[in-house]
Amino acid sequence: RIFVLGIGFFTLCFLMTSLGGQFSAKRPGDSPFTIRTEVMGALESRGLLRRMSDMLEMLMKRMDILARLENSTDFHKGDEARFPLDRFQPAAGLMERIQAIAQNVSDIAIKVDQILRNSLLNGKVMEGRRDQCEVPRDPKYPDCAGKVEWMRARWTSDPCYAFFGVDGTECSFLIYLSEVEWFCPPLPWRNRTVAVPSPPPPPRAQAAFQRDLAGLLELIGTGKESLSFMKKRIRHLAQQWLRAARRLEQKLQGRQRDQKQILIHIGFLTEESGDVFSPRVLKGGPLGEMVQWADILAALFMLGHSLRVTVSLKELQSHLGVPPGRGNCPLTSPLPFDLIYTDYHGLQQMKQHMGLSFKKYRCRVRVIDTFGTEPAYNHEEYATLRGYRTNWGYWNLQPTQFMTMFPHTPDNSFMGFVSEELNQTERQLIKANKVSSMAVVYGKEASIWKGKEKFLAILNKYMEIHGTVYYETQRPPEVPAFVKNHGLLPQHEFQQLLRKAKLFIGFGFPYEGPAPLEAIANGCVFLQARFNPPHSSLNHDFFRGKPTSREASVSSQHPYAEDFIGKPHVWTVDYNNSEEFEAAIKTIMRTQVDPYLPYEYTCEGMLERIHAYIQHQDFCTTSSLPPSPKTKTPAMQSPRSPLALAPNATHLVWSPSAGRAPQAWPPVGSLQVWLSQPQHTCTETCRQHGLVCEPTFFRFLNHEEVFLQLSIACDSTEYEMNHLYPAVAENVRECYLQKEPLLFSCAGHNSKYRRLCPCRDFRRGQVALCRDCL
Repeated sequence: RIFVLGIGFFTLCFLMTSLGGQFSAKRPGDSPFTIRTEVMGALESRGLLRRMSDMLEMLMKRMDILARLENSTDFHKGDEARFPLDRFQPAAGLMERIQAIAQNVSDIAIKVDQILRNSLLNGKVMEGRRDQCEVPRDPKYPDCAGKVEWMRARWTSDPCYAFFGVDGTECSFLIYLSEVEWFCPPLPWRNRTVAVPSPPPPPRAQAAFQRDLAGLLELIGTGKESLSFMKKRIRHLAQQWLRAARRLEQKLQGRQRDQKQILIHIGFLTEESGDVFSPRVLKGGPLGEMVQWADILAALFMLGHSLRVTVSLKELQSHLGVPPGRGNCPLTSPLPFDLIYTDYHGLQQMKQHMGLSFKKYRCRVRVIDTFGTEPAYNHEEYATLRGYRTNWGYWNLQPTQFMTMFPHTPDNSFMGFVSEELNQTERQLIKANKVSSMAVVYGKEASIWKGKEKFLAILNKYMEIHGTVYYETQRPPEVPAFVKNHGLLPQHEFQQLLRKAKLFIGFGFPYEGPAPLEAIANGCVFLQARFNPPHSSLNHDFFRGKPTSREASVSSQHPYAEDFIGKPHVWTVDYNNSEEFEAAIKTIMRTQVDPYLPYEYTCEGMLERIHAYIQHQDFCTTSSLPPSPKTKTPAMQSPRSPLALAPNATHLVWSPSAGRAPQAWPPVGSLQVWLSQPQHTCTETCRQHGLVCEPTFFRFLNHEEVFLQLSIACDSTEYEMNHLYPAVAENVRECYLQKEPLLFSCAGHNSKYRRLCPCRDFRRGQVALCRDCL
């Protein structure tokens, strides 16, 4: 009997353990007491409970038989002395416990059966919903049906859809299109947590000017010659950056500045874009872009913002939160960066891997664009219709999101770079050691010297000529024997060469590099060729394919040096006229000049400019234009113009009676409206009046009333897409207003039109900022 009782007890324990193990099978995060139908199916659960109930019933029957045998046999009575009845009292208690367990198991079986029936019923309903969803017809989501159709045919084209739960069923399409993307309305049967008002975000950390650049050097990383070049430049200018930061901090007088989270992705250095620059760093390749990027990194870091630097596509994907796949899906979480600085290569990479999130977040992007992007090339539809489409344009960004190396087009923001500043002792030493008969040729590649024998021969009559042309095994054949070629020099040795030389001469290429400014800052005179006609995308291969026409603006190798510096530091002559060329050399040898560096190319000037951009430029909240009516009624007239005639009645200014000025940057108090002459751009028109064209002001003068204020009679007024509008065709008295804000442009001209041009003042030595813009 003891043996039978033991077997029964251990059988019961085994059954309970097995059942408990089945019931406790769970997913991470589930309660150990949660019964999941996914783990234990309906048939298996019922069978297990039934077997357990049957075995308990059989055990009870056997215990009952043993009890009857005990009461009826003489054997048990004769052995009472040896086996007292109290020895069997535990068996009676065990019987009671087994009966209680059996009853509980029976109750559990009934309850589990009910749960399983309900779960199966709900499962069938859910499966029906998953398989039988209908595409909702909601006028608020007009693209829903088309997107579902696309998903049916193409959902396997990118693994990112499966990553977000798409499995080929109609409902999975709708769930994705309503909860991950936003083309369809939310499904009513989906369990949606009630939106709880989120607490207000904590105060933003405040930016503090940095006192050490070591942290930036660590952020930049290693592994590429280009990165080593940039780090070396940052170290060389470290003391100048620190002094400039202290001066700007004093100028701002403790003004509060939110610390921005900034991603810097240098796309042209990624392996996917070819990284053509790193191998050429040591061979005289173009370094202007890397000079600019090094200075951008230093400026952003010194201003106290939080930076992340990437030069690989894998790092970019990681920082952005790109889902696995081919880049068709949105990011997995909100973008953690307030600003992203990149180039055209990086812009293309971001578009390929961010899916719909690119459109959502592109207002945070700043594109470092050496030569600029004009609005006519930036607007995709307009560029396609009018023949302005190129390999690099049509991004539909705000034109001021593009940031250039020189301020050659006000349509873009002028980013710039820095040149080394000299203290008073260094300036005096340079003037004392200048060699008036020494010239350095601008150009490190041998091809630049090809065909320049005539100029070099004239120059050689008066000056000793030095070059810095890269070569490996022998003298480059294009460099004449009378030239003293130093080969490619490190930056500090090149600076020493410029400090001795009197003349820095360019032969037409490269365009708009940093070297002429470095030469002028070291006391050289820069001599360059005048282009007649000016070079542009219409007549020169270099500009063809770039998103800028640069009509009439590239009148020399370095237009900024010609227009913003000029004589005595910069001479622009016709190289086809040998007499003019020779006369210029003679005059330059007799001319004494001091080292000169425009303020906007100092460390302080660049810090000031970038600080103003970060604080004031906001492309994520844009003001809209008034509607363009097809028919005019008194109720649909353009709003009253906030402009008024200036006292001399030659142009318009912001009216003192216009009421509260809008929150605009630059401030509207700097606005002046001038009417251009035919064939003149707004850039030229403003410059003629000592001003700068300001494209953000176009919206204030894109009104019919402005023509009347300037005494222009319009027989008709039309809204159209044209990068020359607003403008007037005087010969036919037709006036035109701009229909597309992205096409407001300071560039472009036509003999048919006189353009309305928004101009502003600017800070001395800082053309990017108006007097009250800091």
